[in-house]
Amino acid sequence: MGKAFGAVAGVGAIGSLVAMKKTWDPLPSVKAAGFTTLDMSIYEENVLVTEKWRGKPIFVMKKTEAMVSRATESQKARDIVISGSHYMIAIGLCTHLGCIPAYNAAEEGFACACHGGQFDWSGEVTKVPPPRGFDIPPFKIDGNILVLGEAGPEYTKMKETGITL
Repeated sequence: MGKAFGAVAGVGAIGSLVAMKKTWDPLPSVKAAGFTTLDMSIYEENVLVTEKWRGKPIFVMKKTEAMVSRATESQKARDIVISGSHYMIAIGLCTHLGCIPAYNAAEEGFACACHGGQFDWSGEVTKVPPPRGFDIPPFKIDGNILVLGEAGPEYTKMKETGITL
């Protein structure tokens, strides 16, 4: 009788442990949200596209030749170059209070309606109160594909030089 009770208790304990482990594992939707792949060949010049990564808006914009030719050194340092094209890729939240700035293609800049902050087409602050430019999400370049959520050598260099947090 004691051995039978012990066997049933052991099976019950194993079943409970398996159920507890399943509750600790992240959901498949959470795992899938960790990485986002973007095919960079589909973006048009000076057209802002908002993608989504980990619940945050990601601004993606292919820069025009005029933007690239007149860029300052600090603006060039924020560029992500894929297959010879220059892109502005950033987390689309104002670094002041987290509002989502609007892009004006004619003026080639962003304006935050919350407190009047402004950013240029590279993501740098042109009018305060934002304390810094747009943050750049971790990325890795794989040919013509950009993988958000994985820190590649280009992102690591940007982080080490203080371009992004």
